[in-house]
Amino acid sequence: MRILYHLPLSPYARKVRLVLAEKRLPFELRVEKVWDRRPEYLEMNPACTVPTLIDNNGLVVPDSNAICEYLDEAYPDSALLGRTIAERVETRRLVAWFDQKFAAEVSRNLLWEKTMKQALRLGAPDGSALRAGYTNLKQHMLYIDWLAEHRQWLAGANLSLADFAAAAMLSSIDFIGDVDWSVAPAAKDWYARMKSRPSFRAVLADRVNGMAPPPHYADLDF
Repeated sequence: MRILYHLPLSPYARKVRLVLAEKRLPFELRVEKVWDRRPEYLEMNPACTVPTLIDNNGLVVPDSNAICEYLDEAYPDSALLGRTIAERVETRRLVAWFDQKFAAEVSRNLLWEKTMKQALRLGAPDGSALRAGYTNLKQHMLYIDWLAEHRQWLAGANLSLADFAAAAMLSSIDFIGDVDWSVAPAAKDWYARMKSRPSFRAVLADRVNGMAPPPHYADLDF
């Protein structure tokens, strides 16, 4: 059985879960507490991050981008990187935008401060970080809104890995109730289409001990 090591609120793990489900590739989820730095896990992924995939052929693939590109090459049905060179360039640009820029400016300031920091007993959330996260999130929402208003999908005419990278980040932030969907109606409509896909069902069913998502989190119509 294909195995994916993950953490429930990791947007990078969620991105891979969505891609696996979109490609209809069955897999088993295993929670990996990376802060424990298990020697067996370090052998598979020396960076000690999630996700890490062990495919049916025994190949171990760490890092969400490496996993997603591997899956698109190994299982080309429902290709998600783009049909042309230009589409693949734009898809990769947006994946990098969300995995790096959005993560640094939003997720690091909100998701880390509100979940991982407290779970690791590193103190209360930093107020300045939260304020920066909320300010940055609004700007990112306006950019996603522009993309969704001018394109059928974020990277262009076709559903792509860019949509799953963005939706994975937003779903994690939405779980903690920090997304103001009212500022970006086109982005809200796009996200409603994303979370209505069958591949999103397992992500929307995620729950974390001691935390409850807002009522709209799993509501396909908000």
